[in-house]
Amino acid sequence: MPTTEELIARINKILDDIAIDTPGLFEDFDVPKLIFTFKSRLETLKELEEELERRVGELGPTPIIKDKKSKDPHLSWVYRKRHYRVLTLERLKSAITAHKIALSILEANYILKINRSEISLEALKKENLSKIKAIEKDIKLGRVEILPYLAYSGDVLRILGQRGIEVREHFKFIKSKLREEGVVRKEKFRIEVEYLENGRLKKEKVELPVDSDIEGELRKRYGRRFRWRVLSYVKTMGVLINNHYTVDNLALAYGTLNPREGAKLLALDLFRYYFLTSEKERENLGLYPGLRSCIDCHYSLFDLPFRDRKDFKTGFGSMLLIRKCEAEKLLVKKKSDISRIPNYILGGILLYGASPFTEEEVTEILGIDLEELKAGIRKFVVSGLHKVVFADVSKFEKFMPKSDKARKFLELLQG
Repeated sequence: MPTTEELIARINKILDDIAIDTPGLFEDFDVPKLIFTFKSRLETLKELEEELERRVGELGPTPIIKDKKSKDPHLSWVYRKRHYRVLTLERLKSAITAHKIALSILEANYILKINRSEISLEALKKENLSKIKAIEKDIKLGRVEILPYLAYSGDVLRILGQRGIEVREHFKFIKSKLREEGVVRKEKFRIEVEYLENGRLKKEKVELPVDSDIEGELRKRYGRRFRWRVLSYVKTMGVLINNHYTVDNLALAYGTLNPREGAKLLALDLFRYYFLTSEKERENLGLYPGLRSCIDCHYSLFDLPFRDRKDFKTGFGSMLLIRKCEAEKLLVKKKSDISRIPNYILGGILLYGASPFTEEEVTEILGIDLEELKAGIRKFVVSGLHKVVFADVSKFEKFMPKSDKARKFLELLQG
C-alpha cells in the first residue's frame, strides 16, 4: 500500500496529465468520446478521493503560529505537510465537480444511439465508440459551450491566472453573485400586542401583511391604549449554490466564455433550468451540484437577463421563479389532470401565466416550440387548473373554446 505522500504525488500527476490532455478533446468535439473519457476519469478520481479522504478527510485547518521565534521547525514541517494534503484533496474535489457538470450537460443535451437503439452512459464502451451517434435533444439544459473552460484538473486559480484581466474581473463578479445570500422575502409580520381590556393588561399575537398600516390596523382592533412589537416575519435566506467547487467552476467557465455577458448567460441558463424541469427532476439531475431545488427568495443574479425590459423591477426574475415553485406545489396532487403535458411545456405555461410575456416571448426565453406551447395551454385551460394556480386568468381567455356549446360543455366538465 502506498504512503499518503505517494498517493498525493500520484493524484497530482493524474490531474496534471488531465490538464495537458483536455484541450485536445475539444478539437473535433466528438460527444461519445467526450462522455466516455469524462466517465472513465470520474470513476478513477472518485476512487482516489475515497482513499485520500479516508486518510486526511477529518483534518481541521492548519494552526497559525504568529510568533516565529517560538515556532518549532518540526511542528512547522508537520503543519505544512498536512496543509499540502488538504490542498490536494480540495483540488481533487474541484476536478470531480467539473467532470460531473460536464457529463450532466452532455447527457442533458444529447441522446446516444447505435443504429436506432438508444444506449445509456453505463453501456458506453471503448470498442463501440465509432458506431455511436450523438443526436441533439430538442430541449436543451445548461450550455454546451462552457465545457472546454471547466477546471478538469482542479486548478481553478492557476487557470484563472493565465486569463486576461477582463476574465479575472468577471470571474469575481459571477462568484460574488453566486455567493450572495438571498434577500429576505417578507410576507407577514407576527406581532405581539399588549392592550388594556376592562382595566386588565392582556397579550395577543396577530399576523399582518408587510404592506399594511400596522398602527392603523391595531388601533381599529384595540383602540388607542396598546403597544406592540414584531416577534418575527416570514423570511428565507441562503446562497443559491451551496457548493464552492460548483461556484468556482461555473464562474471560471462562464467568465472565460464571455467576459462581458457571462453572468447574464449563466442567469438565463439557470432560469431556463428551473422552468424546464420539475422539482423531482432537479433533485436527480447533476447539472449544477449544490443548487437549490426551489427558489424562495430574491437573488440579484436573476435580474440580469431582464434589466432591459420597460416593466423591469428589482426581483423580477426571482419572483417568476418563486411563483413557479409555488405553482409546482399546488399541482402536486393534480398531476393526473395534466399527465399529457410534458414538464418543459408545463414550465412554459406557468411562465406565461405568471409573467407579462407573450407566447412568443416565452418560447424565445425557454427555447421551446410555439405550437407545442399553445397546445399545452389549451389542455391546461380545459383541465381548469389555470383557475387554481393563477388569480388573474385574463391571459388564458383567448384559449377558451369559442362556441357557446363548447363553453357550456367545458363548464360541465370542470364542475
